Amino acid sequence: MQEVKSDFGDYLFQFGKIEKHSMFGGIGFFVSGAMFALVKKKRLYLRGGADLTEKLIYKECKKFVHVKKCSIAIVNYYDITELYEQKDNSLNAMMKKSIKNSVRDKVYRDSMLNKRLRNLPNMRLTIERMLKKGGVENIETFFSMSPEELFRKVRDSHGDDIDIKLLWMFAGAQIGVHWMLLSEETKHQLLRTI
Repeated sequence: MQEVKSDFGDYLFQFGKIEKHSMFGGIGFFVSGAMFALVKKKRLYLRGGADLTEKLIYKECKKFVHVKKCSIAIVNYYDITELYEQKDNSLNAMMKKSIKNSVRDKVYRDSMLNKRLRNLPNMRLTIERMLKKGGVENIETFFSMSPEELFRKVRDSHGDDIDIKLLWMFAGAQIGVHWMLLSEETKHQLLRTI
C-alpha cells in the first residue's frame, strides 16, 4: 500500500502543490484545500464532475463507496487504478480537469457558507424548510452530504411522494448550476443511487 501511495503521490506532484490528509479511511490529495484524489486499500480514485464524470464512466471506472457505521455514502470519486497502472494517455488530462473542477467547486462552496440554503441555485424557501425538517440546518451541512443523502433525508421526513427533480436540484445547487443543465447521464446516475 505504501508503494502505491508513494508512486501515485510522485505522479501527482507534476500537477502542482499537492497536500495529503487522511480521508475516508485512506489518503486524500488536495490542491488549494480542494480534494481531487484518494488512495484507499491499494485503489486510486479521482473526483469526477461535469463532463469528467461521463468520461470516467465511459472508461468503466467504478464509483467509490464509503461505508459508514450506519450507512453507505456514494461520493463522486471513481476508481482509476487500472488507468494509472496502464498509463492511460487520457489520465493526465482527466487529472487536470478534476483539479480544476475541485478547486472551482471549493471556491463556490466557500463563497456560499455565509448564505442561506434558499440562496443556492435551484433552492427557494419551501425547499429550505423541507431540508431543515429533514435535519439539514445550514449550508455547511448541505455541502457535506451527497445529493442522494439530502434527497433521502427529505424523503424520510416528507414521504415517498416528493418530486424526483429535488434530487437533481440538490446536485445542481452543489455545483452552482440550474438542475436542467445536468447531463442525462448524471441524472440517471443519481437515480441509480437512491
